[in-house]
Amino acid sequence: MSTTDAPKKPRETDDVPVPATLRKSLKNRHIQLIALGGAIGTGLFYGSSESIALAGPSILLAYLVGGLAIFAIVRALSEMSVEDPKAGAFSYYATRYWSKRAGFISGWNYWFNYILVSMVELSVVGSFVNYWFPAIPTWVSAAVFLVIICAANLLGVSKFGEFEFWFAIIKIVAVIAMIIGGLAVIIFVLPTASGVRASFANWFTVGNGFFPNGLMGQNSDGSWTGLLMALVVVMFSFGGTELIGITAGETEDPKTTIPRATNDIIWRILVFYIGALGVIMAVVPWNTIDGKSSPFVQIFDSVGIHAAAGILNFVCLTAVMSVYNSGLYANSRMLYSLAKQGNAPAYLGKLNSRGVPVAGVLTSAAITAIAVVVVFVWPEFAFNYLMSIATIAGIINWTMIMLTEMKFRKVVAAGGAPEDSELAGKSGKEALDAIHFKLPFAKVTPWVVLAFLALVVVLMCFSASYRVAVIAGVIWLAILFAAYQITQAKR
Repeated sequence: MSTTDAPKKPRETDDVPVPATLRKSLKNRHIQLIALGGAIGTGLFYGSSESIALAGPSILLAYLVGGLAIFAIVRALSEMSVEDPKAGAFSYYATRYWSKRAGFISGWNYWFNYILVSMVELSVVGSFVNYWFPAIPTWVSAAVFLVIICAANLLGVSKFGEFEFWFAIIKIVAVIAMIIGGLAVIIFVLPTASGVRASFANWFTVGNGFFPNGLMGQNSDGSWTGLLMALVVVMFSFGGTELIGITAGETEDPKTTIPRATNDIIWRILVFYIGALGVIMAVVPWNTIDGKSSPFVQIFDSVGIHAAAGILNFVCLTAVMSVYNSGLYANSRMLYSLAKQGNAPAYLGKLNSRGVPVAGVLTSAAITAIAVVVVFVWPEFAFNYLMSIATIAGIINWTMIMLTEMKFRKVVAAGGAPEDSELAGKSGKEALDAIHFKLPFAKVTPWVVLAFLALVVVLMCFSASYRVAVIAGVIWLAILFAAYQITQAKR
């Protein structure tokens, strides 16, 4: 038989039937925008008001420091993802390079974290819809968007990538438009509603200067404020950036795409967080940003563009859909990985002909739907307690990534690299030097990041709203440890 007559291997797309396996259908543009979209959400559009109130213009330093920490965390995850691209990312890595218990805790913690985040996103989607259609019940909006996003995830990973690509484009355009508009106000000295001339000098001349509340201080009501307290709010606004590691197992060329997307994270933070908030505080006096509306709305309102509220409402609606889309994708892959490790029921490890873990998608969607019902029935309980666990779960995720990276390097140095990796057959310094995408200063960086995360946890204890999260975190870890022991005993 000639080579021209030989049967050709089916191309891995979501539309061509091939044996059930995860498809490497995510292209470079998908990964770039997924990584960028993960760093831009309602935390920037609305949550930045809280951080500005705590630290004033010095919040820019908080975003820079927090951004460097997040960059190091994602670099650590990407170091493993490039050498060993697998679904489930840090849960798989924790199992492979640390222990089965670590993989169980890491995976279920991340899954439950995104269940709670998805729950909150779906519970608030109705408020954005009601801006235009106040007669529609909020639970109807939540149900409709849950079904739409669930259906999109069942179509295949390339469709998920397309959804995230366009969701991210909308957010990027909104932020860039705000930055350009704000710079125009500053350059052309356009009048503002506050009567204060727009200028970057306002960082230092308005409301007691650049450090209005110092590093840390106490208000008359006993609450703590300052640059350090703002770090707590800042860190949680970066939640979701680690999604890039989850996508590695379904990326066309992880050795090229993952490093490029990871390295771009730092300038994205500089532009989209520091750049955007820096322009906002140059146009709108920081002490007039009260949280009643988004700073992004205030900057346009200040120059008479009152349609900004409606535009931002649309942007936030897409941001909420993006978060739930990403959350459902990540959760389904995490359940798939946990099942393959033996840390979850076997049915969750099955794929359909499109390479989608359907059981993982539907199970995660069903649990999220139940959680949303809890929010609507007992909103105070849900937000005060369940979200506290989600808050601390982010810290646990990042801590596990850094600890696993150190374990990964020990295994590689001992000659235990994956067989299909270029590191296979190497050991010691030779193996470590051959790592394709190294974490900078790998002997020191993990310890610096872990110390920083510990500082954030300590700072959380000074805030009444976050203190409950620390307590919940200890209880949550105890539950995970107990669950692991129970499942092992049953086996």
